[in-house]
Amino acid sequence: MMSEIKAFWLQVSAILWKDILSELRSKQTWLSMGLFALLVLVIFNFTFDLRVENKAAVAPGVLWVSFIFASLLGLERTMSSEREQGSLDRLLLCPVDRKAIYLAKFLGNLLFIGVVEIVALPIYLALFNLHLPGGGPIVLIEIVLLGTIGIASVGTLFSAIASSGRGREMLLPILVFPLIVPVVIGAIRLTENLLMPQVNEPPWLGLIIVFDVIFLGVSMLAFQFVIEE
Repeated sequence: MMSEIKAFWLQVSAILWKDILSELRSKQTWLSMGLFALLVLVIFNFTFDLRVENKAAVAPGVLWVSFIFASLLGLERTMSSEREQGSLDRLLLCPVDRKAIYLAKFLGNLLFIGVVEIVALPIYLALFNLHLPGGGPIVLIEIVLLGTIGIASVGTLFSAIASSGRGREMLLPILVFPLIVPVVIGAIRLTENLLMPQVNEPPWLGLIIVFDVIFLGVSMLAFQFVIEE
């Protein structure tokens, strides 16, 4: 049993390391995601600077809009490039557990998205002139992590589906958006509550954690059937 678990995690680490090295060489995903997220933040900042007095009321929504679209851009690129280069087909020919492939892809996407988010957060706070309370930066990073896990878990599964068909740039958002709505709403509400503390706030944190666990478990089980199609 222990040897099987060890072999599983060795497969995950090998695939993950391969994806990291590939991205470090090309830098296409990080650059495109980072530039897109920054562009969205700047555009919304100048738009609301002219019309909204209380930026803290709209800032959480702006943050997560930029993160969602940047994430989907990265998710689409990582899996489609695997298909185009044929590396995914070669990987499927290897005696590798399909769950290990999914978990490695999920962790890779989580890492790529997380790097962009960590860079974007200080820019976001500076642009919208927001001040976090004591311990606020750590809490904000935790909220972003939980929200990103929900997006990446579903996005990794559906990017595998969309990458094999035509119009994948349009198909991926159509498949992912309806499913991640609860996680996104919860993340926005938690971010809003961090910036403007409210009384009797619903248990959004528990909701996000529950959806993250469900999304990750179901996606891992479904991936082995989806990737063979």
